[in-house]
Amino acid sequence: MIRKNDLIYIAGHRGMVGSAILRKLKKEGYKNILTRTRKQLNLLDTNKTYNFLLKFKPKFIFVAAAKVGGIYYHTTHPADAIYQNLIIQNNIIHGAFSAKIKDLIFLGSSCIYPKNCKQPMKENYLLSGKLEETNEGYAIAKIAGVKMCESFNKQYNTNYKCLMPTNAFGPNDNYNPKNSHFVPALIRKIHLLKKSKKKIKKLIVWGNGKAKREIIHADDIADACIFFMNKKDSPYLINIGTGKEYSIEYYAKTFSKYMGVNIKIVFDKSKPNGVSRKLMDISLAKKHGWKSKILLKDAIVSTYRNYLNEK
Repeated sequence: MIRKNDLIYIAGHRGMVGSAILRKLKKEGYKNILTRTRKQLNLLDTNKTYNFLLKFKPKFIFVAAAKVGGIYYHTTHPADAIYQNLIIQNNIIHGAFSAKIKDLIFLGSSCIYPKNCKQPMKENYLLSGKLEETNEGYAIAKIAGVKMCESFNKQYNTNYKCLMPTNAFGPNDNYNPKNSHFVPALIRKIHLLKKSKKKIKKLIVWGNGKAKREIIHADDIADACIFFMNKKDSPYLINIGTGKEYSIEYYAKTFSKYMGVNIKIVFDKSKPNGVSRKLMDISLAKKHGWKSKILLKDAIVSTYRNYLNEK
């Protein structure tokens, strides 16, 4: 159980999920929160990371720091994706163990599950098949992080938990056209069309639009992180999602509707679809008392409002 004055370290507090955790902790009255920018602490530097954790010895750690992007980034930077993520998470997880920090939450991704995974994806489907090629390096790094946490729990009785969120979006997302995920890419494209003076506003969507995705607001993930950090009897690996999936085409239409623009969707079938479905089985999270709270409409409206404020 996190007490209000316990020292809490958020790795990656400027990122989308890390900043959501920071907002949520502050909102709930936690007063002793430790953060460092990349300039202040490079998590790729093993010695500096270890020394930092040994010096401050936070009671709880949220590992939201990661090197991540969309299909384009992962297919063009596979070495960066696997190497940097392995180093960052190894430094924090083993550094936490070395500093005798017992409680940690490691954030992963639904991409840890096999490409042709049975749907919805249960936690025990991990390592049951071949991964999706477009983000294999990132997925392998995250799987290693999950297994590292499990191994420390088994050997040293730590309380390292791994939360695997579905596709996340929200404030502080990455809108870079070359390495963003599909939701921020969609928001950016629709916003640019909204600003344009063209009578027919054509939205180019990768693939055929039939692939289905489940998405979740970052604030819901933050809520799950704090909930499960406070719950001692939960399993070490837990899926976090909404339990609802829609096609890419549906998201394109729905986002444009709530962003206030009429569009014509054009599918670029020369580009990859990615996996056909990625629906999380969230029955384990529900069994232990957590479920998502933010409706899709509210998530879209608030995220777009934040996007406009950041510009």
